[in-house]
Amino acid sequence: MFTGTLVLDLLLGDVHSLKGKRAVVRPILAELRRRYAVSAAEVGDTGLHRRTQLGVAVVAGEAGHVGEVLEDCERFVAGRPEIELLSVQRRLHSSQD
Repeated sequence: MFTGTLVLDLLLGDVHSLKGKRAVVRPILAELRRRYAVSAAEVGDTGLHRRTQLGVAVVAGEAGHVGEVLEDCERFVAGRPEIELLSVQRRLHSSQD
């Protein structure tokens, strides 16, 4: 069994409040969960209105599948016009670790 995690550091576009931030972040998280069957949450910079970190986790029987899902998630988030992807941290763990 393999587990993969992805942490995406984002700069949000035209956002001026935490309420505005939620309006941008919630649909992204919901679509990640729906489209890729992953766990996804806001994991950092929760008190800042123009920055956020999103965490994504996936578990699968094959490392290749985990890598593909994480790449797809990263590509989906990077393609959003209302955000700028600042950095990405990706990790893969096996049950043998």
